[in-house]
Amino acid sequence: MTRGGGRSFGAVEVIAAKRDCHELTRAQIEWVVGAYTRGEVADEQMSALAMAILLNGMDAAETAHWTQAMIDSGEVLDFGDVGRPLVDKHSTGGVGDKITLPLAPLVAACGAAVPQLSGRGLGHTGGTLDKLESIPGWRASLSTAEIRDQLVEVGAVVCATTPTLAPADRRLYALRDVTGTVESIPLIASSIMSKKLAEGTGGLVLDVKVGSGAFMKTLGRAGELADAMTAIGAAHGLPTTALLTDMSRPLGRCVGNALEVAESVEVLRGGGPADVVALTVALAREMLVLAGITDADPAAVLASGAAHDVWERMIAAQGGDPSAPLPVARHVDEITADRTGVFSGADALAVGTAAWRLGAGRARKEDPVQPAAGVRLLVEPGEEVRPGTPLLELHTDTPERIPDARQILGGAALLVTADPPPDRKLVLDIRRPD
Repeated sequence: MTRGGGRSFGAVEVIAAKRDCHELTRAQIEWVVGAYTRGEVADEQMSALAMAILLNGMDAAETAHWTQAMIDSGEVLDFGDVGRPLVDKHSTGGVGDKITLPLAPLVAACGAAVPQLSGRGLGHTGGTLDKLESIPGWRASLSTAEIRDQLVEVGAVVCATTPTLAPADRRLYALRDVTGTVESIPLIASSIMSKKLAEGTGGLVLDVKVGSGAFMKTLGRAGELADAMTAIGAAHGLPTTALLTDMSRPLGRCVGNALEVAESVEVLRGGGPADVVALTVALAREMLVLAGITDADPAAVLASGAAHDVWERMIAAQGGDPSAPLPVARHVDEITADRTGVFSGADALAVGTAAWRLGAGRARKEDPVQPAAGVRLLVEPGEEVRPGTPLLELHTDTPERIPDARQILGGAALLVTADPPPDRKLVLDIRRPD
């Protein structure tokens, strides 16, 4: 038994309370998260508690206390002296979701400071750091002092989370991954929000993906997650807005690390796919509202090239060469249409999985990725095709992976239909705390 919150607790007592559908007290939560971080609660005990939480849930108060306990397990950053309002964005992950790359410099060009601490990809969803590491010389790991200096001088930084932020979450995340408890909405929400609260931002916009290529497949589940996260933000005094956005189809035309960087640069130069531009601007508008900036039009700033200037400074500040050629795959294979009709789109999960199998993603955190691997879509939904029309390209340095990717993209993954597809609605809903 170990003391916590003014009385003694044991791991079995806390597990049994949640197993029996009781609300955990703040003291119980503070004790069990702290003791687990210190190694006083065993992995098998925390696994049992995580499963009890998955099955029986946590209410808003419990989730807020759990989040605070994870924050308290490590350092809390303070960038309040950078001279600009701080605002950040987090995406729950999708296919072709390169939005952070144009968004951070755009919001900085509008006058805010964006401390974007990001992660790596796992499975079919790409990681922002993996994308940026395809730029020669760019480095992900920065000290707190380097992050602060870059926020002052450039206005935007995209880097790896420092190891001192919410270490309890890092331990628990790895445990959830191997115990079938990843799907718990309170644990997902507290995992995301503990790191965002610990990084010291002044406002947060959440991009909660919905659809086949997202973690949340239905609007209902995505709404539950969005509401849980905005409630945590409100409980901790962090202005938080959540956009629920479509991930039934990939964002843009490119999926893969260097491919997505190149497409992001197109957007920053005033071009790029319409859906990537639209979502970048929509998220920027919400971020500027939370930052209290009312005199900047992100669409106009993006078109002006000012955000591209910030991008180049941001990349150079982290050792990268923004003008260097990006890696190019040694092997490119095409998939073509087998019938006449209208291309109605590609399934996001299939495209993301194919890109992963081609080498763009990883099955385990320690796996390497190929910077140049991925998928490039060659036609837009609504375009007419005929037998032999190229639909997409498979990029890889290991051609033996191509048959597997082709198989994944077979069947109904690439839709050719008689009628045009319905117009895509990118932003499905917006959630703010009550």
